[in-house]
Amino acid sequence: MKTIFQNFNCGSRKLFRGLTVVATLLMFGSMGYAQIQFPVDVGVKPESITKGFNENYYVTLMNGKEEGDGQVAEISERGVRVFATGSDEPKGIVFLNEHLYFSDVTRVWKVDKDGKATVFAKKEDFPEEVRYLNDVSIDAEGKGIYVADMGDTSYMRDENNDLWPLDSEEAKKVPQTGRIYHIDLNGKISIAQDTSPLLLNPNGVGVDNNGEIMIGAFFLGNFLVKKEGVLTPLKGNFRGADAVEQDSKGDYYISSWALAKVWKIDGKTEEATVLKEGLESAADFYLEEEKGRLLLPDMMAGKIYAVDINP
Repeated sequence: MKTIFQNFNCGSRKLFRGLTVVATLLMFGSMGYAQIQFPVDVGVKPESITKGFNENYYVTLMNGKEEGDGQVAEISERGVRVFATGSDEPKGIVFLNEHLYFSDVTRVWKVDKDGKATVFAKKEDFPEEVRYLNDVSIDAEGKGIYVADMGDTSYMRDENNDLWPLDSEEAKKVPQTGRIYHIDLNGKISIAQDTSPLLLNPNGVGVDNNGEIMIGAFFLGNFLVKKEGVLTPLKGNFRGADAVEQDSKGDYYISSWALAKVWKIDGKTEEATVLKEGLESAADFYLEEEKGRLLLPDMMAGKIYAVDINP
């Protein structure tokens, strides 16, 4: 759920980024490295992706269920390599202030340029009990991050691991325990969005063009945005909602892990167009607007796809 931060020193950043990209291309071109060609086989259960150090991409890999087997992988012109280790089930990831930050069940990690990972926020640091931290996004000022806690996920699914129908009796039993937290760069944690009937099992979190948080509610399928200060669903339903994002033109994007699709939503009409389907899953993408694409992890297939946002 991560766009390149656009609201701070925009002109200088664009110039610097452009020069950096040119220099990087020239360097790797002279060394004979091929450009990254998507899709990329990246590892077991990729969940989230961002751009980070040296314009390379970084992906959280959940791997198995064993303690400590989670990884962060780096994708560069050289190929794919393990960059950081030690987490359990790494989820959402962002790059801020020359560090990677990612969530891991009930804690948040911080990773430096050498791949050294340290715990940035522990379970007991949160003001309320956290149960399943998921997506992460940079705040509008670049002074901290938002992280979604899905809350209690044990009520969402039936014996076949399918989401309960919204009109079922079981759906009424899903507790309102999901929240969105804000963590500043000093590690101070506050509640950015408290529990709500609209917010059952929030997964995706992003920041819109007004600096307000956007939320993808996994169980309900709501894409929630602030309208006149009120958290309001956009048109449509996107059950299994994962990543949420808005581009500079005002259009929205959302993926569904459960439906294995990603959509573009018109910012004015709220009409949704499928950009990609037929996947095994569709996890937490990275909007790379200047290249006209989303980088989308198919978690169950172990791949990262490039999805055209202007079909």
